[in-house]
Amino acid sequence: MERKLNTEYYVPPADLHTRLAQFPRLSLARYPSPLTFLPRLSEEMGRPIYIKRDDDIGPGLGGNKTRKLDFLLAEAREQGARKVVTFGGLQSNHARLTAAAARKLGMEPHIFYFDRRPSYLVGNLLLNDLLGAKMHFFPLGAGGDGSMTLQTTIRLVRLLARLWLGSNYFIPVGGHSWLGGLGYVEAALEIQQQAAELAIENPWLVTAAGTGGTLAGLWAGLSLLGSRIRPLGIDVGKLWKGFPASIAGLASEISGRLGANAAFAVEDVPLVEGVYVGERYGIPSAEGQAAIGRLARAEGILLDPVYTGKAFAGMVDLARRGQLGGDEPLIFLHTGGIPALFAFDKTERL
Repeated sequence: MERKLNTEYYVPPADLHTRLAQFPRLSLARYPSPLTFLPRLSEEMGRPIYIKRDDDIGPGLGGNKTRKLDFLLAEAREQGARKVVTFGGLQSNHARLTAAAARKLGMEPHIFYFDRRPSYLVGNLLLNDLLGAKMHFFPLGAGGDGSMTLQTTIRLVRLLARLWLGSNYFIPVGGHSWLGGLGYVEAALEIQQQAAELAIENPWLVTAAGTGGTLAGLWAGLSLLGSRIRPLGIDVGKLWKGFPASIAGLASEISGRLGANAAFAVEDVPLVEGVYVGERYGIPSAEGQAAIGRLARAEGILLDPVYTGKAFAGMVDLARRGQLGGDEPLIFLHTGGIPALFAFDKTERL
């Protein structure tokens, strides 16, 4: 894969910190999250492998959406919101984290699902129930099957939330918005500094891509920094029509909100789309399950079957086929999702 660097809109790290500081934010976690070397896996793969532990941050068993909720729920609190509404798949980590963070702030969480209510609540659904989240099930289908764009889906669900619940603070699926994306611009600063401290040169930074907000924030942040860290998203769902365009548009909007006005082109989106999804979103893949077992046995670190397992499998396969350079370091962004391990029986997990 070609590595493209664009320093046309370079923003020095101190300046980028200052620009981010103009936006209200909470502190739902302690930062930075660890960036850790994986010695046994590195030996197996013949190149340096690191893991960024964003699974360790935030309330309600944590995960990457914490960084987005720092900004989103700060705005909700400023607006005096009493109800917070979002939506997602049945094993959405974003929904669970939103419920936990809303409860921490004294807000009532509401979650919309466009599936039938399961007979048993397992994994993230069980945790949502324990958190007292109001879960609304509409077996109608609402995007997420590749037939609708992400933006159209968000607009429709926002309207439904207003009609169904009245006044509320609405958070798009996955926190997919320019405001939520600022959390991963800040993460880009964090990773850049950690990589420098650990002398990690020219690494690839691989992450799962469900709604693309994490990837867009990282791409925008690293581009503005003129970083030699190259982000790469592994699509885990084939969820949205025009997914690369959505990511490019969000990265451009994030940049504009930070006063940089960089334009991110669809053809440059660092995304491997549709290859490592398996059957579909939310269903474990054989390759993903094998990757979960490999990392667990090599390093004692657990991934999940919906997001990180598939993304890790993609990273390993791309590296094996020489698509991620030769001996360049790889950083895997662990975005969390452990509760989903308990949502599938043994035959589905192994």
